[in-house]
Amino acid sequence: MRVARRFVISGRVQGVGFRWFAHDAATREGVAGWVKNLFDGRVEAYVEGEQEAVTRVERALRQGPPSGRVDHVTVVDEDPTGVRGFSIR
Repeated sequence: MRVARRFVISGRVQGVGFRWFAHDAATREGVAGWVKNLFDGRVEAYVEGEQEAVTRVERALRQGPPSGRVDHVTVVDEDPTGVRGFSIR
């Protein structure tokens, strides 16, 4: 079943390679979407794909890269849009 989730991640998530980390996790799991830095220091990601794959990406986002620190993750379920590929914005 195809699902979509939007994540807003706070902590030390900018300047530590978080977007590339998210891109690698998404590519590895074969999901679509995007990730971007927010002006307030958080990172936002939209992930769409098979439920199990999206859950595995969520686990990775909650851990983050070794040089980062994830303090909080807000998760919102969304309707899938059919987006293709995964981009860094």
